[in-house]
This record gives sequence, C-alpha cells and structure tokens, in this order.
Amino acid sequence: MTKPALIFWGGWEGHQPEACAAVVADMLRAEGFDVVSNEGTDVLADADLTRFDLIVPLATQVQVDRQALTNLVAAVEAGTGLGGFHGGMGDTFRNEPAYQFMVGGQWVAHPGNIIDYRVEITRPDDPLVAGIGDFHYRSEQYYLHVDPGIEVLATTTFSGEHAPWTKGVVMPVVWKHRYGAARVFYSALGHAAAEFEVPQMREILRRGLLWAAR
Repeated sequence: MTKPALIFWGGWEGHQPEACAAVVADMLRAEGFDVVSNEGTDVLADADLTRFDLIVPLATQVQVDRQALTNLVAAVEAGTGLGGFHGGMGDTFRNEPAYQFMVGGQWVAHPGNIIDYRVEITRPDDPLVAGIGDFHYRSEQYYLHVDPGIEVLATTTFSGEHAPWTKGVVMPVVWKHRYGAARVFYSALGHAAAEFEVPQMREILRRGLLWAAR
C-alpha cells in the first residue's frame, strides 16, 4: 500500500524549489510513496492534511494564511510526519513561531555564503546516519537558532573566518524530534538541486524522510 506524501514548494528562487521538489518527489516515489507536489501554500488550506503520512516543506521566505498554518500544525501534531532540508524547511515561515517550534529551529545566517566546511556525525549508532561518517561539504554553512530539546545527529563547527564571534560554535546540521504524535526530521544541507549529487546529503535526507513518515 502506497503512502501519501505532500510537497509544497515555492518562495525564493535561489533555492531552486521546483527543481528540488522534483528530485524529492522522485526519491519518495522510488520508496513507494504516492506524491502530491503543489506550488505555493494554498494546499495547506485543506483541513484534511492528516490524510498525508508525510509533508515536505520546500518553500523559503513565504507567507501563509493563518488557517492554513493552523491546519499544518494540527496535522503534524496528530501524527503526520514532517521532514525537509535547508531553507525550504528551516526558513519557510519566518514570521511564524508556531511553525518554528514544530520544526525545532530557524535559519538566521550563513556567514561567508558558499564555503567549504565539515559535517561531523554525532550519533553514528543512529540508523539515520549509521555508516555515513564525517564528510566535507561545500554549501552555505547554516547558523540556526535551535530548540535544545532536539536530538542532534550531525554538527558543524564554525571557524570564525567570516564572523569572528562565531569561532568554535558547534551548530546542529541534522536533527530529529517528536512533535505531538509525529516525527520531525531536518537537515540543513541542500542549498541547490546539484547538492543531491553528494551521496551523504542525499542518503541522510532519504533516511530522514522515511523515518518521519507515519
């Protein structure tokens, strides 16, 4: 039996939301999901979002209707999984604390923009990252405000080269947590569609979305 999944995408074009949504849709279909992919947030106005086993936000810096946000939060609290990556999920509704509480964090900066940095796996025994190991990555190194209650699976350490006051700061890159009856997964990796060619990024996201799905 297929699992229904919803991807809603849009917002800032620099994150290539349409291209990324297509990659994620193909990834989920390969895992047996029946995927609905919609541009914009209008689909969230549907009060029956609980029919989806997984919702993937892929929209950076967008506005949302109050009732639509209420529907989304209620669906996740009731057990619909939430999973995503980078600004598509970590900077979706910048003005909505209820959404940020559900995600477990919010993007605030990426000093130096596209740079080389290292991702360190902190829970190598966790199935979401087991066997992957630490790896080098080239992208935006996200500085986030995070919920201390999240379960961190990978981190990165800021060198301070681009923002001296951040030197030595250890920042979560991949995490999971529970919200109500649901599982929530987030990865800060994935600024553009080409980053899916990095096997560690792709595999962590694949495992995370499967884990989050009800």
